[in-house]
Amino acid sequence: MSKIAVDVVLLPSEEVMDITIAANEELLKQYPDKIILNKENCLPHISLAMGCISQSHISDAGEILTSIAEKYSPETLKIIGFSTSTNSIGEKVTVAIIEKTGALQSLHEEVMEKLAQYFDYDITENMLLSEKVDESTLLWIKNFPEKSSFKKYYPHITLGYGLLEKFPFSGNCEVSTLAMCHLGNHCTCRKVIALMELINPK
Repeated sequence: MSKIAVDVVLLPSEEVMDITIAANEELLKQYPDKIILNKENCLPHISLAMGCISQSHISDAGEILTSIAEKYSPETLKIIGFSTSTNSIGEKVTVAIIEKTGALQSLHEEVMEKLAQYFDYDITENMLLSEKVDESTLLWIKNFPEKSSFKKYYPHITLGYGLLEKFPFSGNCEVSTLAMCHLGNHCTCRKVIALMELINPK
């Protein structure tokens, strides 16, 4: 039974997508063959939960995500800066840092808990939507539950590989759309599999 690697994400507003894509274009001057953000097949995003899922369970997972989305309201998150860290193979990766709110943490935990019945982390290259898959990508997905979830959840938008001198934005990031995406190399969101709106009125 075939499986694919997926990321459940929040998609930022058009304004923030444009800003992050512009920052990515600066980074591409350093690493032109790495992450190339766009609005079609490499979406800027805030990850909530990653895992490997059987394609036969995608519909069930989508129904769960729809029920979760109905409980949450669109939210104004804040981008509070940017940082550069080193991945598992020594490469520099720059991200925009999202302030962690109670609602965002709660949404992350609920998605992780509700999809745990379908997710596993026995990741292989053929589960990703990419011709080439770096070892760092496989390790990030495999280690997501241990290193990036619950108390260690770190909301951010990956801008790309390399160092930025400055990030021209610090402010609000409107989010109202939840999506499940097929992952590509560098944990990019290559294809939207399911899409739903946060619709609970405040």
